[in-house]
Amino acid sequence: MNLEQIRNAGEELYHRLHLPTWPVGITYIKTMDDIPGQAIRPSTMGQKWSLCQAFTYARRHGWHVAMTSDDNFCVPASAFHKWVDVSDEDLIESQVQQGWHKDRAAEQNRFNFFKGLFAGPDGEKTLQKMQEYMGFVCSPLHQAIMEPHSIMIFGDGTHINHLIQALCFDYTTPVLSTFEGFGESCFKGGLIPFITGRPQVVIPGMGDRAFAGISQDELAVGLPASHLSVVIENLFKSGGGMNISQPVKTLLPMGLTESITPGFTFLKNKIRERYPK
Repeated sequence: MNLEQIRNAGEELYHRLHLPTWPVGITYIKTMDDIPGQAIRPSTMGQKWSLCQAFTYARRHGWHVAMTSDDNFCVPASAFHKWVDVSDEDLIESQVQQGWHKDRAAEQNRFNFFKGLFAGPDGEKTLQKMQEYMGFVCSPLHQAIMEPHSIMIFGDGTHINHLIQALCFDYTTPVLSTFEGFGESCFKGGLIPFITGRPQVVIPGMGDRAFAGISQDELAVGLPASHLSVVIENLFKSGGGMNISQPVKTLLPMGLTESITPGFTFLKNKIRERYPK
């Protein structure tokens, strides 16, 4: 899909799914020269934001936002993205001091697990790919100013269910996700779909809720931009005519009578006494 088709698909998704906010397109950049003039950089205003705040500004306010380590106060996110050169030991120590997990051993297990996701020759290529980039530009998808690498779509459980069904309709790339309650939107919603080519379900985590104004019922799906056409093609196809679509078409109970409650039954009998057939 070219940029115009991607924008049209973003508009279509927003309206067909009745989404509460715009889908977000995320483009990873290698140099400062990659940043379009329309994009806002917090650092140019003497500010720093978090990556999840940038997504909120894009999807709720329609802003184009460029983020690098200079724009991001969430230092661990910059380190995880490899935008800054930080040793694993120092990154682990920062997380131990945060107290997110039981102890140092738990934090080490966490790091070992995520490194395991990139194990083997392909894993090394993936890690090297991460080091090529120094930031991203995010936009509301229907107004994207760059072709995105990843797309993140926020909604409630029903919206996410429709997206998963569309992604799994031909079952060539099932949606498999891991969860830990941290780094959900920035890492799993944007980076992992980009570097692995696989979609992820996002349950907004600690930073999302503390900084980015995520509502209690919001979830998201992050997907590689290459999967956008699959979602558009397969949306609402699962189950054929039984698909509940959007807005949700619930099944209404049938075969009910006036005897459904005692009060209904009492009044029905009184009416029959007054108006016998």
